[in-house]
Amino acid sequence: MTQNPFGGSPTEGGGGFDLGAMLEQAQQMQSQLIAAQEELAAMKVEGAAGGVEVTLAGTGELVSVSVRPGSFDGDDADSLTDLGDLVVAAYRDAKAKADALAGERLGPLAGGLGGLGTGGQAPEGGPGQLGFGGPGV
Repeated sequence: MTQNPFGGSPTEGGGGFDLGAMLEQAQQMQSQLIAAQEELAAMKVEGAAGGVEVTLAGTGELVSVSVRPGSFDGDDADSLTDLGDLVVAAYRDAKAKADALAGERLGPLAGGLGGLGTGGQAPEGGPGQLGFGGPGV
């Protein structure tokens, strides 16, 4: 008979490793993460540059682009190049806001999950936030 490397269950007098409780905690966190992602999808953030404004969902999805009438000459190649540059700049402005919003909403939930939902950047904190390790555990 092999021994349990975790010292057996508390009822067996060992140190205990409650896999059921850990699974339940993971399921609760997954539910919270899904709810936060749905909340983000419903939120809108705006970015602007020059005469261009863009709107993104909180998840970073582009929702709309608007150009102030009379701001650009559709027959002038330089003006259209400038328009393209301003659309990119306005998008980056809005995307930075969406990433910050996602980090604020998902950061505590994503813990050590490698930046899930935060624009690919690791959230503040680090290993152990999910209760699976770290200092004092």
